[in-house]
Amino acid sequence: MARNLSAGLALALLAGAPAADASQYLYTWAMETRDPTVPVPPPGSMGRDFLAVFDVAPESKEFGRLVAMLPVGERAQMAHHTNYAMPLDGRLFASDYQSGQAFVFDLRDPAKPRLTASFADAGPYTHPHSFERLDNGHTLVTYQFKGAPDDAAGALVELDGDGKVVRMSDASDPDTEKFIRPYSVQAVPKLDRVVTTSADMLPSDQASHVVQVWRLSDLKLLKTVVLPKPAHYKDIVSKNANEARLLADGQTVLVGTSNCGLYRIDGLAGVDPDAKFLYDFGYRTCAVPVVVGHYWVQTAMSGHALVSLDVTDLSHPVEAGHLVLEGDALPHWISHAPGGNRLVITGFGSLATHALFATIDLNSGALALEPRHIDFDRKWPDGWNGPAMPHGAVFSQATAASR
Repeated sequence: MARNLSAGLALALLAGAPAADASQYLYTWAMETRDPTVPVPPPGSMGRDFLAVFDVAPESKEFGRLVAMLPVGERAQMAHHTNYAMPLDGRLFASDYQSGQAFVFDLRDPAKPRLTASFADAGPYTHPHSFERLDNGHTLVTYQFKGAPDDAAGALVELDGDGKVVRMSDASDPDTEKFIRPYSVQAVPKLDRVVTTSADMLPSDQASHVVQVWRLSDLKLLKTVVLPKPAHYKDIVSKNANEARLLADGQTVLVGTSNCGLYRIDGLAGVDPDAKFLYDFGYRTCAVPVVVGHYWVQTAMSGHALVSLDVTDLSHPVEAGHLVLEGDALPHWISHAPGGNRLVITGFGSLATHALFATIDLNSGALALEPRHIDFDRKWPDGWNGPAMPHGAVFSQATAASR
């Protein structure tokens, strides 16, 4: 895709006029690397992790201008997840998964991002993965392991704004499933619940088949829910639940799996929740989704595609939009501009050194590429000259600080 990216994008048209939104900036979490062809480049080819701020105001004459760059850490290993959307208080959490390190950025002044804290283990728990900001200013974090990588199940941990532990709760539940690796996290404040998924980031011959439901107020594990195996799909789609998202009603949680199944968590308000299979996207490698209105937008890496699914009627989800990217682009991360119809996409393959933009029609769910992108193969202000790989990417919020 990198070879003919500009030509391909020039042929793409916007899906109508963009919906108005106040997202002036894009915050990207990336790593400097000489080898962007693999998700975890060789250590000797790495520079540093960094947070970059770009001007992406829809009508900006300087769209894609690098506003600021803040390198952190000693050397990058795997710049990975940030918050899935920019928190309203301007504090963004980000992890370097392989190193087990995470960072907290203050982005209230986008032109002057500040590193306010860094953290790693939470007691015996290691490798922080995903982040969910709470209304009280704390952040829920999934930790994949207890002790050494892949030795034992990790935990759900609550941190304060500086990354200090407030409370933590072990995720192990050997009576239900022995192989549990907390992955993503979705709070449901309306029901005093939290849903976490389970998928291993490390190469493994083991798979997980569960999601976990916790009480938000004290992080008590209420139930480990085994995903049902639809007979006509055998056990394929139920493996490795990787992402949970809350729908617009504030109480319905859907869960996607890395093998492209979609489930609903039922009975979430009670103490005996369960899961129901809803949909198979038809691909076998899916990653980060986003909910926009009544659409679930799924990245399908094995299909080089984005798929929007109308989930208005959960008894009958319907595909609404389908966008196939060029060449060997592998879309992995996606995030939505608050109050608008823009999406940002990062990933692997020929997409490894670019951030693409797309639109979703808020009425029909149709998807289309925008004819512009951000190139991460450039001369950077810290002296790094060459490629960098973005992963987590979120738009600024419509706050006074970002207007």
